[in-house]
Amino acid sequence: MHISRILSLLAAAGILAVLADPAWAFRCGTRIVKDGMHETEVLRLCGEPVSTRHLGYVIRSFGISDGRLVSPPRGTIRRQGWYQQEVEVTESIYNFGPRKLMRRLRFEGGILVSISTMGYGYHE
Repeated sequence: MHISRILSLLAAAGILAVLADPAWAFRCGTRIVKDGMHETEVLRLCGEPVSTRHLGYVIRSFGISDGRLVSPPRGTIRRQGWYQQEVEVTESIYNFGPRKLMRRLRFEGGILVSISTMGYGYHE
């Protein structure tokens, strides 16, 4: 191969790597869904999931900074200024068909906290 062809291929691979969705995100059509989004926004972008289930409740800590809710840094022990709240945990499964991976979305208090893949989807 010529050097110019190799450089062209490396440049194209670099551009594709930059444009690829991060592991904590995925696409619904042309829109990106990522951690931190509200459940209603995900529903608007992706439609109804094939499955939704209630997993229980967890206790989440939060504080208020500049009038906004903020999460404490990892490893922070409970101290003055931090509040706790019990929030509902739900799981939604999205099936995008047999040629795409299914996604498991975990929501805590209506906020998307994790995205995982489940293998290829299926025809409904």
